[in-house]
Order: sequence, then structure tokens, then C-alpha cells
Amino acid sequence: MAKPNPHRPFTPDPAQVAVTPETSGNSVNGLNDPNQRRPSTVYWAPDPDDIVHGPMQKFFYGQSAKVPEFAVKRAERVALFDQPLPPVADQAANLSLEGLAAGLDQFVLDETCERIGVAKMNADWVYEGHEVTQSRIIIIGVQHDYDEIRTAPEPQAGLEVVSQYIRAGVAAKKVAAWIRQQGWDAEPVTGPMTGALTMIPPALACGFGELGKHGSLINPEFGSSFRLAAVLTDAPFACTPARDFGIDEFCQSCRICEDACPPEALSAQKQTVRGVQKWYVDFDKCLPFFNQNHGCAICIAVCPWSRPGVGMNLASKLARRSERRATE
Repeated sequence: MAKPNPHRPFTPDPAQVAVTPETSGNSVNGLNDPNQRRPSTVYWAPDPDDIVHGPMQKFFYGQSAKVPEFAVKRAERVALFDQPLPPVADQAANLSLEGLAAGLDQFVLDETCERIGVAKMNADWVYEGHEVTQSRIIIIGVQHDYDEIRTAPEPQAGLEVVSQYIRAGVAAKKVAAWIRQQGWDAEPVTGPMTGALTMIPPALACGFGELGKHGSLINPEFGSSFRLAAVLTDAPFACTPARDFGIDEFCQSCRICEDACPPEALSAQKQTVRGVQKWYVDFDKCLPFFNQNHGCAICIAVCPWSRPGVGMNLASKLARRSERRATE
């Protein structure tokens, strides 16, 4: 039994219930499906009319429209993302692997973003019905302001999410522009409507952290309190390795996000999703509260790893524990 929660019981708005499809989002996501397959777009479609849960996505837009600041942020986002990219240089720059990596690292050094990594593109990360032809995916991470995100599920937290999606998108465009100036084509991809691909798997592959019980990435430096963008390219970047910090084991014994989730959408155990055992958020339980509460983000805000200064100490503690076990 979950602990008392100030947001419970939650009753979905009848207007949202009226547009809820009969098709379960869990089914679309492949919950309890023993067969491995590519993901299907369940939400955040560039065109909501393309997906069965599109009416619920439109309901979300209607809810956020009640807070004028969201419209201002979204207009800012559109204006920034509509700015054209530079043409691809006629000749590729003579950069070594180290020079290419240093170029990406510069975007962290100048605070365009907080983290950047590279993975070899995997077709399993591409939504069914889409194709990605590039060989590399660059993942970009930008950190939330903790004092803003901790107000979830108030509008202040939702606006912080939009702000960081803007910042992540701008970073992706800057990285893509730099790559194009070096002579390779590059395509920025911004969230939450990424179109062709899902971003968490490549972020795991290039060392951003591990998947948490709340279905989001956990990074020792930033916890879950960050957003992603990406750049697709054929530029020959070296890949950055995945990292294991013991976060998965930690999540198995932690119930903080599980207890904090208003609609009780988080499970104490991993579940089978498209043939893989993983942490999974019940889509059908989560989405109605998410839609009515500015994108929620409670699980991100309460995650112990997200508190400033806590994550790296936890990672060090888990590393010492692992070392002790190895010598027993």
C-alpha cells in the first residue's frame, strides 16, 4: 500500500475521459509483449491526428493554454527552431577523432549544454513506420533548475520543462550547425516531439546514466532532472561508452517516486516490454494526471538523485559497496 499522497485520489476530468481511446497505451507500448520489436509512437506525435491517443495530446494543449506563459514559451520555441541551418561545407575538415570529440566537448565547456555523448545509430531506436539513415546519433543533455522543477506539478515546473526543451533544441541546432560547417550533414532532433526516434535508449548507450523506476534516465550528476535533444549525422565521431553506477539496484529498493506518483503508475517490479525486462510507467494511469497537471514531473522532482549534491555521493557509495562485494 502506497503512503498517503496529497494528490490522491485523482479523478480524471470528464472532458478528458470523453477523448480517451479504447486502445490501451500500454498495448501500443508493448507491455507484456514477449516479442522484441521497434517502438510505436504512443504520444507526442508531430501531428496528433496520426496516433490513436492524439485527442488526448490535443487535450493537453488545451489545458496548458489556460496558462498564458506556455503559449509565450511555445512561440519562442517555434521562432528559434525555424531559424535555418548553415549549408554543408563543400569539403570535410581534416579533423582527427580527437579533434571531433574536442569540438563536441566545447559545447559543454561553453555551457551550451551540460552533457554530450555519441552512439552508433541502432534501428531498434527508430519508431515503426520511420527510417533513420545516419550512422551516428549525438545525445545532448541540459539540466533543470532544481528550485523550479521541485514545484511540480505546479505550472512553474511545467514552464521549466518547456524552457529546458527550448535550450536543448537550441543546443542541438548549434551542434548540427558546427558539424555542417566541418563538411558533414547533420540533422537536429528536439523533444518532446522527436518524430522518428526515441531518445532514452541512445542516451543509455552513450553513458548518460541508467533507466530509473520512474521510466526516466538517472544520471549521477543531474539525477533525473534534465532533458534531451539529439543530432543525427554520418560524421565519424567515436562513440562514448555506456556507464553503470549501480542505479538500477538502488531503484529496486527505493520507493520514493513510486509513493509520490499520484495515479500510482509506477511498479515495484520490472515488467516485460517488447521482449525486454525493464522499468515501465503505466501509460494509461500516468497520462490523465500528466495531461491535467502541466506535464506533472513529480517523479523527477522527488527522485533522491535529482537533489543537488546528492547524486555523486550516492554513486560513490554504491561504487564502494560494489568493490566490497567483489572482494568477499
